[in-house]
Amino acid sequence: MLIHLPGGGPANIPLLVSMAGWVLFSGYWSVAAKSSSPAKSSESRASRRVHELLVNAALLLVLLPVRGLTQRFLPEASFVVWAGLSIQAASGLLGVWARRHLGSYWSGEITIKVDHRLIQSGPYRFVRHPIYTAMLGMFVGTAIVSGQLHAILGLVMVAFAYWRKIRLEEANLRNAFGEEYAGYRRDTGALVPGRRKAR
Repeated sequence: MLIHLPGGGPANIPLLVSMAGWVLFSGYWSVAAKSSSPAKSSESRASRRVHELLVNAALLLVLLPVRGLTQRFLPEASFVVWAGLSIQAASGLLGVWARRHLGSYWSGEITIKVDHRLIQSGPYRFVRHPIYTAMLGMFVGTAIVSGQLHAILGLVMVAFAYWRKIRLEEANLRNAFGEEYAGYRRDTGALVPGRRKAR
């Protein structure tokens, strides 16, 4: 599914569509971020920068070809491309749904807002971090569209980024909400629906 641009170079149309999906999602996120409440406490700027660096580098790895890593791990077939774009779109919609339920309590940083309450509605009834589920799903969708080995490296990097962030965020929420959060954590999965086993 390559076309040749006026300058003579090839362009992968499905990957351009996937990139456009990321641009639209980022645009929505930037607009929605303006409604966030003030924070009572927040993670350090250095910690936030580590997360941003990992996620941005992962996105570049998923989207852009890397010399020596352009071998395909998936066939270059239309059903594969459609599957990837569908996963990306569905994940993006999940992210929007979760963001709307979180409302003014959302923040890019790990924070506790002024008058913060624990949201357990919408997708938060099923998973504790549906926005992270959505982000990881979007990365998976784009990696499928790419179908090349460099995309797997991007997936590994973004998985580490969100593993790190979940650990930090859950510690923060336990400190803020105590037994309320402990009970919520027992009843829901972190990224996929499922009740945790009692220990």
